[in-house]
This record gives sequence, structure tokens and C-alpha cells, in this order.
Amino acid sequence: MKKKTKFYIGTSGWVYPHWKEKFYPEDLPQSKWFEYYSSKFTTVEVNATFYRAFAADTYQKWYEQAPVGFKYVIKAHRLITHRKYLQDVNADIKRCWDSAALLQEKLGLILLQLPPQMPYDLERLEHALSAFPDPSKVAVEFRHKKWLTAETKVLLRKLNVTFCTSDAPDIDLIDWVTSKIGYIRLHGHNLSYTGNYSTPELKNIAKLAENMVKKGAKTIYVFFNNDAEAYAPKNALDLRVHTKNGTS
Repeated sequence: MKKKTKFYIGTSGWVYPHWKEKFYPEDLPQSKWFEYYSSKFTTVEVNATFYRAFAADTYQKWYEQAPVGFKYVIKAHRLITHRKYLQDVNADIKRCWDSAALLQEKLGLILLQLPPQMPYDLERLEHALSAFPDPSKVAVEFRHKKWLTAETKVLLRKLNVTFCTSDAPDIDLIDWVTSKIGYIRLHGHNLSYTGNYSTPELKNIAKLAENMVKKGAKTIYVFFNNDAEAYAPKNALDLRVHTKNGTS
């Protein structure tokens, strides 16, 4: 019997005070927000790790608070990607890996987001990706079209690294699949971090995910990063209706 593709649909973070009343019940204390979030979704992208390091006991808390089957995606610290541009980062990657590994089976992926100003340098990218003990647990989001080349695709496939496609005002979604995982990040189509995806747009995102499945993806991650006005959780819940599974 053919195994059904697993869809993990969620949002980029869960601690947003402006989601109160719009997503979180008004009388729900912040200490209960993750419990509520994880009752609706089976995955979350942790953007906070991009801005600062967290102690081991925080990762342990994240592990313990998540239900069985829940997956975290940890965004690599900006020191690696936005300050050092992947140069001389072996020690930083080891720290990132050691922290993320504390999530054990609840770790989905580690996300590297490459900034637009980073030079197109495949050798540098390969060196950084190879520094991870298991590159198959890594996804890369390229925030500039210069990286969308056949050579980039070949490199990611060689290392079994996941390509992350993103939707933002300056970049469009594409259906590349370079591992057994498809990854879609949605920042807002017309304005970054805001905007409500329409039903036709959500149907197109679902079609994109299905194209990834046809190309060999066995797992699909979709994260909404349009957190303004709590559009992200609303769109994430609505998208599930348009996937074949119907659930994340």
C-alpha cells in the first residue's frame, strides 16, 4: 500500500501578543499558548533562534511540552547566515546542531536562510552544509533569485538537503524538490509579514505542494509567516482544507 504524504502545516512562531482574541482565547494565559497552538497544529518554525541562543533547558522544555508526533523547525542563528555569510562557521554550526539535536525525534529540520546580499558561492555553501553531521536535516531558503540555478539544485540533491521555496514581495514560489521533503515558507505575497492569503492563493499553494509530492516529496512542511492580524494561523488552518489529507 502506498504511504500517504505527511503534511505539516503551521506558523513561524507562536508567541505573538497580537494574536490574542484573534487566535488565542482572550482569557488564555500566555503560559498556555503553546498547549493551545499544538492542539491545532503539528509543527512550528522557531524564528527566535535566529536572533539569540537558547540554553539547553529551553530546548528540553520545548521537547517536553510538544505532543507525540509534533515537529519543530529551528532557524539557524543569523551569525551563521547574515553576519558571517557561511564563512568560518564550523564551530557555530556545531553549536546550532548540538542545541537542535536536544529535540530528538521532534526535530524536523534546521533552516538556513541566506540573505539577498550574500554572494553566489556554491563552494562556500557546500562547505557549510557539509559541516552539519547530517545535512539531510537541513533546509535552505535562498532570498535572492541568483541562487535558483541548475548547479544549486545539483548541489542540494547531492547532499540530500531540502530546498525551501518562499513567497514574498520580491520572490516567487517554485516547485523544486531536492530531497524527500518539500518546504514552503509564506511571508506575505504583497507585503512582508502581513496580508491575508485568499482562497484562490491557498488553492495554488496546495497545488504547489501536490506538485512537490509528484516529484518525490514524502513530507511537506508549510509555514505561514504573515503574523500581522493573526493571518498566519487563519491561513494555516484554511490551507489544510485544500490539501488531500485535510489535516496537518
